[in-house]
Amino acid sequence: MSKERQNVYDILKERGFVSQVTDEDALRKLFDTEQVTCYIGFDPTANSLHAGSLVPIMSLMHMQRCGHLPIAVIGGGTSMVGDPSGKTEMRQMLTREKIIENGKALKAQLSKYIEFDDGNAIAVDNYDWLGELNYIDFLRDIGRHFSVNRMLTAESYKIRLETGLSFIEFNYQLLQSYDFLMLFKQHNCKLQMGGDDQWGNIVAGVDLVRRVESAEVEGVTFPLLTTATGEKMGKTAKGALWLDAKKTSPYDFYQYWVNVDDRDVVKFLSFFTLLPMDEVRHVKKLSGAGLNNAKAVLAFEATKITHGEDEARKALSAAAGAFGARIIPDSILPSSTIPRGSAEEQVSSVPTTEIEKSRFEEGIWVVSLFVEAGLVKSNGEARRLIKQGGAYLNEQRIDDADATITLNHFEENAIMLRAGKKRYQRIVLE
Repeated sequence: MSKERQNVYDILKERGFVSQVTDEDALRKLFDTEQVTCYIGFDPTANSLHAGSLVPIMSLMHMQRCGHLPIAVIGGGTSMVGDPSGKTEMRQMLTREKIIENGKALKAQLSKYIEFDDGNAIAVDNYDWLGELNYIDFLRDIGRHFSVNRMLTAESYKIRLETGLSFIEFNYQLLQSYDFLMLFKQHNCKLQMGGDDQWGNIVAGVDLVRRVESAEVEGVTFPLLTTATGEKMGKTAKGALWLDAKKTSPYDFYQYWVNVDDRDVVKFLSFFTLLPMDEVRHVKKLSGAGLNNAKAVLAFEATKITHGEDEARKALSAAAGAFGARIIPDSILPSSTIPRGSAEEQVSSVPTTEIEKSRFEEGIWVVSLFVEAGLVKSNGEARRLIKQGGAYLNEQRIDDADATITLNHFEENAIMLRAGKKRYQRIVLE
C-alpha cells in the first residue's frame, strides 16, 4: 500500500473535503504525531451504497494511503432506529434479517475501496454493542450527559420537529455518540467523520468521550455536494447512481461522470479521483475539447476506482463506439491511466458487426437488425425487448418495434446497439 508523507488533513482540505472541524490545529498536530484511527458509519438501509457515499469513502481511502487506520462502522444497530438527519420523514423500519443481509453486502462493497487485510482497516457492526444495551443502565450512564435543550437546537431535529419527530429517532444521537465512545475504548479511535448533516451527532460524540473518558477527540464533516445546476450529486433520470454494478452498470456509471456540467469538472476531479491536485488545478484553464477530454479522464478514473480498470476500459470503449473515440492528449491530467492510443485501439473491445451499406439505403427493420447483430435470438425476443424498454440505438431508447434503421442514424459510419444494461454491438458499414 502506498503511503503519502503529506499531512492527510492538508490533503483533505486542499481537495475540498473539510467543511467543519472541531479543532483544526489539534487535528493537524494529531496527524503529525501518530497513526490516527478514524471512523465513518454506514447504515445498511439498502444492499448497496450510492454516489452520495463516495465522499466519505474517498476520505477513508486518503486516510489509509497516508498510513492511518480507517474503521468502517456498519450500523446494524443504528439502522434499526433510523437517523433523522437530512430526512423530512421517518425512515422505513427494516427487519433484523434484512439489515444483516444488507450489512454483509456493504462490507463487501467497501472492501473494493479500502484494504481490510492485515489490519490495514477495520470493519465493525455497532449492533455488537448496541444490541446488548440495558436500557436503564444506558439512560443512567449515558443519557445523563445529554441536554434535551441542546439536542433540539440541532438542525436535523429542528427540521423534523416541523413534520414530526418520533421518540425512537430522538435517541439516534445518543446511540451514535455511544458508538464513538465504544470505538475510543476498543480501538483508541480519535476521529469521527461524516457529512455536514452529521455535525450535531459528531459534536455530541466528541463531548461524550470528553465527559466519560476525559479524552480529547475530534470531528470533521464534509460538504453535502450538489451539482452546478443545484441537483443532488449522483441523482440521475433513472434514480440514484448506485455503486453496485447490478444496480447501475459500469457503462452508465461512466456516462454519468462524462456528462457532468462543465462547472463541476474540477470539483469532481478533486473529490472522486486520486489524481494530483496540481494537475487538477490546470483543468480550470481548459475549455471546449480540452475540458471534454478532462471529463473523459474524470469518468475513467471514477469508474476505475469503483469498478476496476478493466470495466473502466470497457466503458470507455463502448462510449467510443457509440459516440466516437476521443484521443486524450498526454498533457491532459498526465497521471491518469486512461488509454491514449488511436481511435481504433479505443473501440477494439466493442463487439462489431459489418453490414453492407446498400442495405441501409433502403432501411433495415430494427427487430431484424437486433437479431442479425446477435443481441437476441428471434424477432419475438426483439419485440419483447423493445416493449420492455431494454433496446437502445446510440443510447436512445427504441420505443417503436416497427421502426426502420437507415443511413441517417449513422455517425461516422457506425451505430451502437444495446440490449439491456450491458450487451453492446457496434454496427459498421461495409
